[in-house]
Amino acid sequence: MLVVDDEPGVRKALQRGLRAEGMDVVTAADGPSGLQLASTGSFDVVLLDIMLPGLSGYRVLERLRKDGVTTPVLLVSAKDGEIDQADGLDLGADGYLVKPFSFVVLVAQVRAVLRRVGPETGRGTLRLGALEVDRGLRQVHWSGEEVGLSPREFALLDVLVGRAGTVVTKDELLRAVWGEEQAVTRNLVEVYVGYVRRKLDAVGAGALLRTVRGHGYLASDAELDEVITP
Repeated sequence: MLVVDDEPGVRKALQRGLRAEGMDVVTAADGPSGLQLASTGSFDVVLLDIMLPGLSGYRVLERLRKDGVTTPVLLVSAKDGEIDQADGLDLGADGYLVKPFSFVVLVAQVRAVLRRVGPETGRGTLRLGALEVDRGLRQVHWSGEEVGLSPREFALLDVLVGRAGTVVTKDELLRAVWGEEQAVTRNLVEVYVGYVRRKLDAVGAGALLRTVRGHGYLASDAELDEVITP
């Protein structure tokens, strides 16, 4: 989940609460950063404040929909007027929350949106810099050049880019890529990360996958590093 809000206290509170609900949360503090992160297509839902520095939530949403990003967006505003809500929904928002809102209601809305969109959200294209991961066609391109991956390698890269900007542990990769297969160890994760990294290296994209020692693996680039708030 991506939370875009310019108030540090709000970001921290939502990040803490949503993580307690079992969600992975990335935050951004302004409109341009939120747009850059959301444009990757790697989030299941975006919680987007309307009053943001640099670019309003309305304009962020408008740009996302214009660029074909279909990620569900819940708008947040201190305004409760019908016109404001209608404007947001007309731009392609999937819901509208008025501040101050109940955290319980927020979580319920997030889950309701995810139920509505269902598995279709997993069929779009993920973008990280010049890297594109087409989940529908199961193809990967770097600056237009195809990167040939095996089905297992694609699944691993899909998980990592799908959670770009966050560290994914070896255990999480084991569950997501290998499921309940017997005799699969963490060492196999290292082997396959190596396979994928070498193929990305061959086209100049190897730096996108990083090892975070003692924790797991991270898919990110310099631009993404700059906009993710701690």
